[in-house]
Amino acid sequence: MGAYDMSRYTRILTAALFASSALSGAAQAQVTTAPADAETTPPEAAGTEIIVTGTRTAGQQAAQSATPIQLISQDAITRVAQPNLNQALTQLVPSFQAQTQGTDMASFSLSARLRGLSPNHTLVMVNGKRRHGNSILQVINGAFGGSAAPSIDLIPPDIVKRIEVLQDGAAAQYGSDAIAGVINIILKSDTEGSTLRLNTGQYYDGEGTTYSASGNFATKVGESGFLDIALFHRRNAVTTIGDGQLQVVNVDGSAVTLPAAQAAFQPIYNNLASTRGTANINGGQPASSLTLAFYNFGYDFGGVEFYSFGDVSYRQGDALQGYRVPTRVCRNPVTNTPLSPGTNPANCFANTGQTGLVPHIEVKQDEFSVTNGLRGDLAGWNFDLAATYAEDAAKVYTTKSVNASLFGFTGFSPTDFYDGRFDFTQFTTTLDLRKEFEVGFAEPLNVAFGGEYRKETYRIGEGDAGSLYIEGGQSFPGYSATDAGRYARNAKAVYIDLATKPVAGLTLDLAGRYEHYSDFGDTTIGKITSRYDFSDAIAVRATASTGFRAPSLPEAGYSATNVGPTSAVLQLAPNSAAAAGAGFSSLRPEKSTNFSMGIVLRPIPRLVITLDAYYIKIRDRIVSSGTIDGQLFTGNNTAPVRLTNSFINGLSQFQLVQNAITASGKQLDPFVLQSGSLSIQTYTNGIDTRTKGWELAVRYPIDLSFGKLDLSAGANYNLTKVTRNGLGALFGIQARQIIERASPIFKGNVNALFTSGRFAANLRANYYSETISYVRPNAGSITTGGSIPPINREFYEASVKPAVIIDAELAYDVTDFINLAVGANNLFNKIPEIPPFVPDYQPGSTFYRNGRSPYINNGGTLNAPYTFGPYGTNGGYYYARATIKF
Repeated sequence: MGAYDMSRYTRILTAALFASSALSGAAQAQVTTAPADAETTPPEAAGTEIIVTGTRTAGQQAAQSATPIQLISQDAITRVAQPNLNQALTQLVPSFQAQTQGTDMASFSLSARLRGLSPNHTLVMVNGKRRHGNSILQVINGAFGGSAAPSIDLIPPDIVKRIEVLQDGAAAQYGSDAIAGVINIILKSDTEGSTLRLNTGQYYDGEGTTYSASGNFATKVGESGFLDIALFHRRNAVTTIGDGQLQVVNVDGSAVTLPAAQAAFQPIYNNLASTRGTANINGGQPASSLTLAFYNFGYDFGGVEFYSFGDVSYRQGDALQGYRVPTRVCRNPVTNTPLSPGTNPANCFANTGQTGLVPHIEVKQDEFSVTNGLRGDLAGWNFDLAATYAEDAAKVYTTKSVNASLFGFTGFSPTDFYDGRFDFTQFTTTLDLRKEFEVGFAEPLNVAFGGEYRKETYRIGEGDAGSLYIEGGQSFPGYSATDAGRYARNAKAVYIDLATKPVAGLTLDLAGRYEHYSDFGDTTIGKITSRYDFSDAIAVRATASTGFRAPSLPEAGYSATNVGPTSAVLQLAPNSAAAAGAGFSSLRPEKSTNFSMGIVLRPIPRLVITLDAYYIKIRDRIVSSGTIDGQLFTGNNTAPVRLTNSFINGLSQFQLVQNAITASGKQLDPFVLQSGSLSIQTYTNGIDTRTKGWELAVRYPIDLSFGKLDLSAGANYNLTKVTRNGLGALFGIQARQIIERASPIFKGNVNALFTSGRFAANLRANYYSETISYVRPNAGSITTGGSIPPINREFYEASVKPAVIIDAELAYDVTDFINLAVGANNLFNKIPEIPPFVPDYQPGSTFYRNGRSPYINNGGTLNAPYTFGPYGTNGGYYYARATIKF
C-alpha cells in the first residue's frame, strides 16, 4: 500500500474514532421529536411541513415559502423501483433530469440536473451542508458533459427523511453552484425503530438483474441524543443493445466480405454472422456493485447540540467497450511488427482471431465524508459552527484487453492495465449566526450572517507502463505524464440575509454574498425575494438574483484520450498548450442573472396549486466545444476522409487536430491514425445562454369512504437558447444543439396513490416531449455522391419522439411488520427509436456494406436505438420488494 493510500485510510480511521468517541461520550437529557414526515401528515395539514432550504428564518412552513420548493417524502422515494435517489427525483420532480446511461467512465457516476442547465449549476446539500464533488468527470459530449457534481447515488434512500428541492437561483444564499437551484437531503433523526428492505428486479429482456439489501437502524443515545445508521448494498448486471456489429455483419444479416489478403478470416466472419456472435455484446449499462454506510447523530447538552453525520462507500463498476474485429490485434511473426488488419488468425492475440475482442473498463471508487458541528444559543444569537472533510478517489483499469503494438513488436501483452486514478478532496467550514429583532414591523426582523472557508484539491495519477506504451490497452489508454497533475484552490465567503414582514401578508428577504477564489478572484452577488398573501387562498411571489460559478477543478485540469474501435478523441485540458494552439483559452468564471415570479393558490381545502415562471441568463457559460473532427472513418476497406477546407486561422480541421495531437505529446492507436476518425474537444467559455420556462405543481389528497386517494401533478416547460457565440467555428452547430435541445422542452407527471387498510396502489405517468440530436452519417456517403444531409450539409436531425412512461406498484401489509410490493417502471416497455437509414440507402445496396453504416447517425451496431433519450434504452423493469420493520 502506497503512502497516499496509507494516509487516506489513516484519516478515515481518525474520523471514525472521533465520531465513536462523540457517541460514547454523549450522556443524559431529553430527546426532541422531529416534525412529522410529509407522508404521515394529515391531508388537512398538507404544506405545513417545516422547511430549512431557501430561507434563513426558523419554523417556516412549505406553504409559506417565498420561493418555489418541492418536498419529496421518504414514502414517495420508497415507491420508486430502483433504490436510487437519482431515479426517484427524475420520476417525481418535473424539472429534474437524471442521466440514464453514459460511455466509458461516465457510466459509473451518472449525474443529474435542474431546469435543463448543467449538473454543475445545482448545489447538493445534506442536512444543509454542502456535499462534496465527484472525482470522476463526465467527459461525454452531451447534456451532462463537464459534470463533476456530487453523486446523489451515494446517499442510501433509507436514511432520508425528506428531500427539499429549491427550484430557484440561490448562489447569494449558499454560494457557487446554486444557479439552477438546491437539492437539500434531510436525514432521519429517529430515536427508535429499524427497517430492512430487500429489493430485486430486472428488465423485460432478462438483462440488468438488480439485487439490493438495505437497513436503517435508529436508537436513543443517553437521555437527549439519537443515532441513525443506514447500511446499503446494491448489485446490478450489465445490459446490452443491438443485433450485431456492422464491421462483421451487414444490415441484411450476411457476413462482410473481406479483401483477398484477409481471406483466411472469411469463414470466421461467416460463422459470427450466422450465429449472431456479435449481437448483444455491449452498449448498455455497466455491471456495478455499491456498498455504503451512512450515519446521522445528534446530542443536546442543553442549549448546545453536537451533531455529526457522514458516510463511507465503495463502488466497483465494469463496463463493456467497443468491439474489436478478429483481424484487429495481429502481428507479422517474420518482421515482429504489428499487422492490422491481420492475414492469419494464428498470428492474432490469444483467441481474438476467432472471436474478436470486447475490452472492459473497470473503476474502483471509494469515498468518505464526515461533518461535525455545534449549534445552539449564545447571548441571544442562534449559532451553527460546522466542518466537513471528504475524499473521493477512483482507480481506473482496462481489463480483458491487449496492447496491440506491444503484442505486435514482442509477441506478448498483458490483458489488464492500470490506467491511473483521480482524487478529489474538499474541506469546508461554516459559521452561521441568526437573531430576531423587534423593529416595529408586523413580524420581527430576522438577521442572519456568516462565513465559509473551503479548500479543494484534485489530482490525476499516471497509468502503468503497459497502459502508456504507444496506444495502451485497447479501448482506453492510461493517463500520461502530460495528463497527470495536482490542482488546488481555496475559497472564502461571507454573507448577510435580512428577512421580515413589514406589514401583514408581505414577506421580504434580502441576501448578499461576497466570495473570493484563490484562482479566479472575487465577486459580490445578491438576491431579493418577496411574497404577498392576499388571503389564505392566494399569494404571489417573486425573486431576482445574481450568481457566480467558478470552474470546477476537474473541468479546468482534466485531459485524456478516448479511443473507440474506429475513432480517437483527444480531450484537451483548457489550460494546455494543445488547447491554446487550437484557439481556446483558459476557463473563466460564469456569471448569472435569475428572475422568477409565481402564484400560490389554495382555492378549496386540501388543494394546493403553485405556478412559477423563471428566466436565467448565464454569461461566459462553460460548455464542451463539441468534437472538432479532423479525419472521418468511412469503412473497413476504404480510406478515411480528411477535412481539409479552411476552418480557423488559415488551418483546416485536419491540420488543427493534427497540431493538437502533436502538441499533446501523445501517441495514438496506429490503426485509428491510419483509418479511423480523429477529433479533439475541450471545455471552454465564450457563449451566453438564456433559459426561460415555468413549473407547475398540484396536490389534492381526498378521503374516500373506502380509503384515501392522494393526487398530485407537475409540469415543467424549459427552453434554452444560445444568445452569443464568441467562439465562432470552434463552437459548432452540433455543440449548440446539445445546449438547446438535448433535454425535453416539456416534461409532466401525474401520480395517484390509493391506500385502503393494508393495501396500497401507486400509479404514475411521466410525459417527455421530443428530444433531438444532430448526427453525422458515414462520411463516405457524402463524398461519393450519396445523399447530402440537410443541416449544414453535415448533419441529420435525430429524434426521440414524445413518450409517456407508466410506472405502477401494488403493496400489501402482510402483517404489522412486513410489507410486500411488486411493480414495474416503464410498464409498457417504451424504448427510443432505432435510427432511420440515410435516404439513398436501398436494400441490397453494395455501398452500405463491409463496415459502412447506412444509419443517419453512422451507428456501428445493427438495430441499436438512440442513446440520448430521457428514459434510456433498457426498456421495462419489473421488481419486487419486501420491507420488514422491527
